[in-house]
Amino acid sequence: MSETKYTAADYKAGQPRWCPGCGDHAFLNSFHKALAEIGTAPKDIAVISGIGCSSRLPYYMNTYGMHTIHGRAAAIATGVKVANPNLTVWQISGDGDGLAIGGNHFIHAIRRNVDINIILLNNRIYGLTKGQYSPTSERGFVSKSSPYGTVEDPFHPAELCFGARGRFFARCAAVDGNPSIEVLKAAEKHKGTSVVEVLQNCVIFNDGTHNAIAKKEDREKNAIYLEHGKPMLFGPNKEFGLMQEGFGLKVVKLGENGITEKDILVHDAHCMDNTLQLKLALMEGPDFPTALGVIRDVEAPTYDESVAAQIQEVSAKKKYHTFAELLATNDTWEVK
Repeated sequence: MSETKYTAADYKAGQPRWCPGCGDHAFLNSFHKALAEIGTAPKDIAVISGIGCSSRLPYYMNTYGMHTIHGRAAAIATGVKVANPNLTVWQISGDGDGLAIGGNHFIHAIRRNVDINIILLNNRIYGLTKGQYSPTSERGFVSKSSPYGTVEDPFHPAELCFGARGRFFARCAAVDGNPSIEVLKAAEKHKGTSVVEVLQNCVIFNDGTHNAIAKKEDREKNAIYLEHGKPMLFGPNKEFGLMQEGFGLKVVKLGENGITEKDILVHDAHCMDNTLQLKLALMEGPDFPTALGVIRDVEAPTYDESVAAQIQEVSAKKKYHTFAELLATNDTWEVK
């Protein structure tokens, strides 16, 4: 971290070219603010994207950046981090770019635990190519590529992340400024692959897809902000909470049936056993609130550090360290 104090303006570049009202605008604003609070110098940051509306984001960053090809952002981000371990690497992907053609790269970056931050902007639609259904579109969703409704069940990004042995998963709403900033700061602090699902709206092709949590008053009723070490309470007056019921969860109201805050589950984001964390990440309405905040945050060896250590270990055992030294170690002869 640099000793220089940065402001959000130090990370800004260009004029964003997204539709008015697009969630990308709100997320970009939070991203700039989060980087300023983190304090990493712009020259020490690389922002890598694939293809899609969200993947234009590197153009609006006063950092290193690369607008790559469809679905390959994780592969490029991995290469950047391994070759330049001192860089803080952010990958920006949409639900189509990251989970369709990029799905293989997504799960293996997570499995390897490369020290990159994957931001998955999820509007449940292909926006750039004008409104086809995506891997996160709900069953029955009507779009240009599914005029009679999709006959597929969607991916849950959290389920993919956990299934790939993900160590960090968080979620925020694009329009929810301060909580988004806190989630991004936690993702950057985590060593290893961090995945942040950003729930955002597409005003043109999938307007209202996250209506249940679009407004502050809706989030108070329909979302729960998880904080490590704190009871899982939600509601306008924190009158509701989560308790365990068998192998599942149930929503309860404080004061009913003698239930007090002591009966409410306490969030443990650092627990190695991800069973409860996954249940929280997969909660869906109307019976359950949407989980926001840091859901899982567990440390493990990172791919890039392991590669660097391996190179160092092998190099120490070799008699040569340059190509010229390599040539000198073998038998040589001269042809006349």
